[in-house]
Amino acid sequence: MFSRRLAWTQDTNPLTRLLEKKRANGTPVLDLTESNPTRAGIVYPQERILAALADPRSLQYDPKPAGLSEAREAISDYYAGRIPAEQILLTASTSEAYAYLFKLLADAGDEVLVPRPSYPLFEFLASLESVNVVPYRLEYDHGWFIDLPYLRSRITPRSRAVILVNPNNPTGSFLKRRELEQLHEICAEHNLALISDEVFADYPLREDEERVKCVAQDSETLAFSLSGLSKVAALPQMKLGWIAAGGPGHQQALQGLELIADTYLSVSTPVQYAAARLLAVRQDVQAQSCARIRANFSVLPGNALDVEGGWYAIIRMPRTRNEEEWVLHLLSEHNVLVQPGYFFDFESEAFLVVSLLTPESILREGISRIISRIMSV
Repeated sequence: MFSRRLAWTQDTNPLTRLLEKKRANGTPVLDLTESNPTRAGIVYPQERILAALADPRSLQYDPKPAGLSEAREAISDYYAGRIPAEQILLTASTSEAYAYLFKLLADAGDEVLVPRPSYPLFEFLASLESVNVVPYRLEYDHGWFIDLPYLRSRITPRSRAVILVNPNNPTGSFLKRRELEQLHEICAEHNLALISDEVFADYPLREDEERVKCVAQDSETLAFSLSGLSKVAALPQMKLGWIAAGGPGHQQALQGLELIADTYLSVSTPVQYAAARLLAVRQDVQAQSCARIRANFSVLPGNALDVEGGWYAIIRMPRTRNEEEWVLHLLSEHNVLVQPGYFFDFESEAFLVVSLLTPESILREGISRIISRIMSV
């Protein structure tokens, strides 16, 4: 009776069941996975945020499919004018932005190439649009890099786009200029678009001149950069994202995107009028977040992989246990909650993923317990 696109297992996994049991029993758990900034102890300028939502113009409905010009200008200012407002289209979220782009670029059964390891939602978002995901590898050798020959080998006549996450979630690796140059060549050869998820771009751990900050800027191929208030201003509840388009064919692409957006008209008027003022609070919340991320990074154990930015870190564990055994053991015996690497499609064992947005005292104690456990192996 229902679409096969929803044929996903909804069974709870053993980690979720154990966590629910712990919490039901009132057991204090050190949650090292917290990535919701509104629950992570970030102090927000409440009066400024609430005042931004009190604009009386919000009582009038005058829908603009690409978004109100005032909001798009504010986002252009966020890019320091390097992306003009007319090359920006608003969405309710980055997830919706992916849905729009899949509709724009692909027919049912077409393919998009996605990084592995990476964000675990791609397969769900693509399948809802009847699009198939084809993974390409990120490799690690004193730092992460794209396996470009492997990526090239994964391209088929049904490939439509290459998805990047810059910096990647959870590896924290940024796209480098030399990688982008080769991706431009590959995309031009196979008529592929680039889709770059840049929601964590404002959270680098260190500077690097080789880092690509915005793929849509001055792109040699059709490219889309995605971001939104969820990470930029640490305001996921405000539901405002955007697509910045650039490169050859971007005007035609924006026409198609505007037609799609006109069908849904999903972005709320109040958040559009508030956009400039909500973006203005980002300096405060980003300063807090970056300070916490750097402090938490400094207490990671020596077996943590290199991180360039973003909100996450990866710990390589002894292979005396597999990932599921490690996460269940740490929660069961040490009351420490972490995520296994296979949640992010790691192809080998054994990796644990922690959020660097976790309050410092909690992460420090949790890491201490993990180190003690490793030392006893």
